[in-house]
Amino acid sequence: MKNNNENKDNLAAIGIGAMIVFIALILVAAVAAAVIIQTAEKLQQNAQSTGDDTTDEMSGKVNILNVFVADADNFEIYFRLAAGSDDTADVDMLWQITCDDGAGGMDYIAGDFSGSAIDPLDGNAAVTTADAGVAYRTTLDATVAATDDCGPDALFTNNVKATLYIHVVGGGTTYDILKVSDDSVGAVVV
Repeated sequence: MKNNNENKDNLAAIGIGAMIVFIALILVAAVAAAVIIQTAEKLQQNAQSTGDDTTDEMSGKVNILNVFVADADNFEIYFRLAAGSDDTADVDMLWQITCDDGAGGMDYIAGDFSGSAIDPLDGNAAVTTADAGVAYRTTLDATVAATDDCGPDALFTNNVKATLYIHVVGGGTTYDILKVSDDSVGAVVV
């Protein structure tokens, strides 16, 4: 006698379905991993760029050590480059002084450090490039004709303060408030 009953084999169909689901999960995981890796790489690049910018701004900076009265129109400034700074050319160190002219207006004088000698305090000859770790002095002419005068004599006479900014090209900015309480040569400017 012949057995005409056919048994259905569902086991193979279940295995193929499980394999399809498994492959789909692997593809979804691969896409998710690629997105996560790409995002992490972008974040790392942004962090590196921000870190480099911050380093340039903080290390490319001038520290003002002291300011003295050089004469009626000029300040003598003692400075050094901030820790970690690269050597900086005199033309890359820009300064500006703003002050109240005593009549309610503002005077503005600007220049770069190439306008006068940068003398190292160690007694060596004047330089055109400031080295990190060395203290220097230079003279800033704070008077441009009679119209813009933020020199020691004008600040003392008008009893006003001035703001000195020093900018390093590609770096940071330093500022100090100048108050002249004594306009005699060599007097300390606060």
